[in-house]
Amino acid sequence: MTDDKSEGVPSAGTSTTRDASDAMKKTSSGIYDLIGVKGKASENLPGVTGCSGKDKKTYFRIYHPWSFTPASASDLDEAMARLKRELPRLGWKIVGYGPNNSKNRSITLTADNDKRKASVKIIKMSKSDPPMLSLDLVSGCYKVPDGQEVDLYG
Repeated sequence: MTDDKSEGVPSAGTSTTRDASDAMKKTSSGIYDLIGVKGKASENLPGVTGCSGKDKKTYFRIYHPWSFTPASASDLDEAMARLKRELPRLGWKIVGYGPNNSKNRSITLTADNDKRKASVKIIKMSKSDPPMLSLDLVSGCYKVPDGQEVDLYG
């Protein structure tokens, strides 16, 4: 994402928390569609958090953690490969890919989408029981419309 030089978090523009939360659900749904293998996604809802160093009544970010468990553990590699291949076709720029520092050295993919003002971190948790993908999406920093305050419940 394009950096806001003060905190390293891009501005995502002006929005209500509800509209920003709905946009994040659509972003997550688009990523889910790319996975391309049968399985089940967790049903976590997006949340609202503050923007570091900014007025918490006026500025906020949306985060959306969720997971995907393939119907067959053997499909985990295919799901991760599809995401790595297909995310750039939808405007995502892969900014990191490889083993993380965990004990299991899990493969982690990090991608930014400047148009959507969002980032995603996907961890292939092949040693989990059951094996799954862990996805964490986060938005840039939104400002609420004039005269409104951040609604922490989206």
